[in-house]
Amino acid sequence: MTPMLRLNSGAWHVAYPKVAGWFLNQIGQMYGWEKELRQSRAGPALRQSHRSSHSRMVVQRIFRALSKLQPRYLPKSPMGEAIRYALNQWPMLERFLEHGEVEIDNNLVENAIRPTAIGKKNWLFFGSEEAGQRGAVIYTLIENCKMHGVEPYSYLKDLLERLPTMTNQQVEQLTPLNWQKARQAQVKLAA
Repeated sequence: MTPMLRLNSGAWHVAYPKVAGWFLNQIGQMYGWEKELRQSRAGPALRQSHRSSHSRMVVQRIFRALSKLQPRYLPKSPMGEAIRYALNQWPMLERFLEHGEVEIDNNLVENAIRPTAIGKKNWLFFGSEEAGQRGAVIYTLIENCKMHGVEPYSYLKDLLERLPTMTNQQVEQLTPLNWQKARQAQVKLAA
């Protein structure tokens, strides 16, 4: 969840409905634009351009409002804590403006790892500390496969067969996206 969207959680919006409504309206504008970009299948360059011309102004407006409002609220009040959190995370929030390939939030990632997060209690004492790291790598590869429309079993089978004979410079060829592109090129050549 992006720092700004964290403003949506907690009790602050109940205590300060006018202020909360304004912030949520600003955030809603950006999400509306992101939805339009997603529906039109805009690429990273177009997304970055649109964000520079539209979302950047809204982000700056929100930053100015948060900075102006911060002295009005006690630091330990729900609003004071929400504002402080958002301002402390601000540089990370602005990254989506500079990179068209970055989503406005991490909801896609959170949804992708939800089954793992739910199951982790079942696996809490399975293996060792290193097993957690290895599991994270495998889950990341599988979710990347799903994201790029690659069948995970075929990918992992090929990866594990080819990896021992490859050099460090060749490993980049084995990311799910590059692997898929190479497979598609082979199919075109065979046809």
